[in-house]
Amino acid sequence: MPHADLTRDETPTRSVHDPLRQVSAGILRWSEAEVEAGRDELAVEEPLELRLAGADHGPAAAEPLAVIMRTPGHDDELAAGFLYSEGLVRDAGELAGFAPGSAPDGLPDANVLVVRPAASVDLAGRVQAEGYSRRFAVNTSCGVCGKNTVDAACAALPPLPDGTTRLDPAVLYTLPERLRAGQRVFAETGGLHAAALFDTTGGLIALREDVGRHNAVDKLVGRALLDGALPLADRVLLVSGRLSFEIVLKALAAGIPIVAAVSAPSSLALDLAHAGNITLAGFLRGRSVNVYTHPWRIGR
Repeated sequence: MPHADLTRDETPTRSVHDPLRQVSAGILRWSEAEVEAGRDELAVEEPLELRLAGADHGPAAAEPLAVIMRTPGHDDELAAGFLYSEGLVRDAGELAGFAPGSAPDGLPDANVLVVRPAASVDLAGRVQAEGYSRRFAVNTSCGVCGKNTVDAACAALPPLPDGTTRLDPAVLYTLPERLRAGQRVFAETGGLHAAALFDTTGGLIALREDVGRHNAVDKLVGRALLDGALPLADRVLLVSGRLSFEIVLKALAAGIPIVAAVSAPSSLALDLAHAGNITLAGFLRGRSVNVYTHPWRIGR
């Protein structure tokens, strides 16, 4: 049997300004009865610890807030989108910014980000009022932190207005290929989800990748929040893989009226989309799609 160096190679100069999104790993590749040594590219998954700055906004006094398993990159967008989707911040003016955190030895840590709320915002009080523990982990498959029912979501977020957004199915059919064309790291690793915002002509507004599908959506929402572009009333959200409850919840918070995926929605995602007046489309493949809720937004 061939010898394989089953180790990981990483970029040796990782920093907060140079996120590591993929690594190379040694493998043994089998094909039928044949085996050969080789290497494979893997998507990076690392914890991002969010810390909440104290009254002096100094990173040294920051308190742990959350741990999010994610692919490094666009961490400020991820943090902003997460805080907005969780209802802890209401607009960009409530955030004074973000600062790199430090490890126990005082050196900068690329996996720590300090959230600096505006002086007038008692973010710590909101965290306590929402009933969060001081440290909670959000894994890469579920972004719902306590909001696990449609009733609870609808109590916090009203249904979207009908609006005038309409999408030609011929445009909708083109979006998966445009999503795939923009997935740089996925093309090299096969291990990342993606989420993208499009306008109703099929123009790509923004695309983000992450090991967590909901993280990719949070990065998009966070970018829009920081740009003052919310609500996203005339945008289409497309995600790779399936449509889960947390994806629809984040779309509802961001005001996105049309949400599509290349795979299936869950039953709870469908229930929330129906209650929230979101058009939900799944199995978007080739020139076919299943529209599950509020189909009047899809048509010529």
